[in-house]
Amino acid sequence: MTLQRPVVTMILLAIGTSGGMADNWTSWRGPTSNGISTERNLPTSWSPDHNVTWRLGLPGPAGATPVVWEDQIFLTTVDGDQLVLICVGTDGTQQWSRQIDQGNQDVRGDEGNYASPSPVTDGQHVWTLMATGKLACFTMTGEPVWDLDLQERYGKFDIAFGMAATPVLHDGRLFVQLIHGDGDPETQEASVVALDAATGDPLWQADRVTAAAHENEHSYASPMLYNFSGTTYLITHGADYTIAYFLHDGSEAWRLGGLNPHHDSERTYHPTLRFVASPAAAENIVVCPTAKNGPVFAIRADQRGDLTASEDAIRWIREKNTPDVPSPVIDDELVYLCRENGMLLVLDRESGEEVYMERTHNDRHRGSPVLADGHIYLTARDGKVTVVKAGRNFEIVAQNDLGEAISASPVISNGTIYLRTFDALWAIRNQ
Repeated sequence: MTLQRPVVTMILLAIGTSGGMADNWTSWRGPTSNGISTERNLPTSWSPDHNVTWRLGLPGPAGATPVVWEDQIFLTTVDGDQLVLICVGTDGTQQWSRQIDQGNQDVRGDEGNYASPSPVTDGQHVWTLMATGKLACFTMTGEPVWDLDLQERYGKFDIAFGMAATPVLHDGRLFVQLIHGDGDPETQEASVVALDAATGDPLWQADRVTAAAHENEHSYASPMLYNFSGTTYLITHGADYTIAYFLHDGSEAWRLGGLNPHHDSERTYHPTLRFVASPAAAENIVVCPTAKNGPVFAIRADQRGDLTASEDAIRWIREKNTPDVPSPVIDDELVYLCRENGMLLVLDRESGEEVYMERTHNDRHRGSPVLADGHIYLTARDGKVTVVKAGRNFEIVAQNDLGEAISASPVISNGTIYLRTFDALWAIRNQ
């Protein structure tokens, strides 16, 4: 069977969104992998009986963020013991469901399960990974194209709460971050792999060597793409380091240490500083969170080599208040950090100086914030979504309650906000 190589078309379709552009939401952080939507005239207030276009019940819970291409929505979930990929039309009807694997496990109580990675699509195919290591590709109509077991190909996973990293798709290649290990620095298993997206065939594998030990070898962050001004590389995050790789051969572009110092007179090595929040990128800046109220680093994205302690490479360091789970959002002037307790910390993009730190809603925040139409959307586990006005002055525009637990990030496409709760998929639109 001959397959046409997919072309990733991170395009913004102008298809009538009331004065704005309409985005295909192709990965968990959106069309440009940065949690930003260009759409306008979006709803800021809703409730179960206000501005809800439809609600579709799901067979089980998960925290994976859906992806959208035109009139199709894809999301991973559990269905009993099965791990499945579901396709839903933007009219709220299920089109198809495919089992990817079985053997679900719930992790950290109610924090997650083995359907944690989000799908990715380019409008021709959809790819999905489960925490068991099963990776599969389907056509948009649900026809199987290929599948493989990453544990069979690259070795058994050794990670406490399952492999949660979402793959990155770019230019016909699928990139997967495999950061895990057994606590012994001499036998680390971490690597980054590139696959032919059309066939699943291996293209390269790069060992990801660090001196991380103990639980720090287990990363629950996802890799991110830096793709600005003709420079493109993959950013990986975990095992005490943020490391970037060139896409064509897996060679290392740069690495940033000091996130969990091994030798430092003021900070001692933290044996459980595992990373969950992923980095964020914008033009010539990468923001790297850590964990457990640790530091946040901002670096210049055009640097090469070992950037640890480099005054030329590091823009600024915020010594504490990192988000533990939600990933940062960066706009032209500011960096938005939603902490796990609902505190919103806003920093100046150039200097790192604090603009404000204010509480939005006092509950666990697991989904990553999204910036759209001058507002920041923040999701809390109890179902409340706080809408904050973007900019230097703190203002809560609305707090909306669906009454269902949520840990997925918001999705915005064609004038609609999609919220995936543990019980259902909601479509929210100005009525």
